[in-house]
Amino acid sequence: MSTDFLLHAKGRDVSGKGASRRLRRLAGEIPAIVYGGQKEPQSLTLVHKDVLKALENEAFYSNIITLTIDDKAEEVVLKDLQRHPAKLLILHMDFLRVSKSTMITLKVPLHFVNEDICVGVKNQGGVISHTVSDLEVQCLPKNLPEFIEVDLATLELGATLHISDIVMPKGVESVALNHGADHDLSVAAVNKSKSRETTSDEVSDDTES
Repeated sequence: MSTDFLLHAKGRDVSGKGASRRLRRLAGEIPAIVYGGQKEPQSLTLVHKDVLKALENEAFYSNIITLTIDDKAEEVVLKDLQRHPAKLLILHMDFLRVSKSTMITLKVPLHFVNEDICVGVKNQGGVISHTVSDLEVQCLPKNLPEFIEVDLATLELGATLHISDIVMPKGVESVALNHGADHDLSVAAVNKSKSRETTSDEVSDDTES
């Protein structure tokens, strides 16, 4: 996978809630940490506006990021992101160092395709419901996908699509399925529409009367 994202950071010596609040309020910066690999964890600061711009791209969450810390570059992935509950404000970020030979675990967004020609919708009058929007996967950094495509074209009314039904990219495994078949969760389903159910009930009532 190519490295399409670049963030500049500075090393941070001062820690604690008070110092973090001052960073966000006075300097427009975000406290962060990078860990993993053969190095010790390191506290960082990033420019808030640069992070917000990067977060506009869905691929940022499941891509290799080049993080320059005081002009020294490291390849990382985003592991955790803390947001303010009411404001457009990032409170803290966690990054994990990656190496070419080490497997990583990360959540990847699901892209549902062919909903408009889905058999259960187009021919049988159902509606699609999505039960998850991303999937935790394990792979080498070079195989990390920006998203996983889920084809709904053949899903029929009343049918449920599970993790095991997804065609995974080469070299990518589902973390859930590695824990056994009882973790083969639902991803999407085609259900009867409420209007269709109402119509069926009305017809049944008229027949009984």
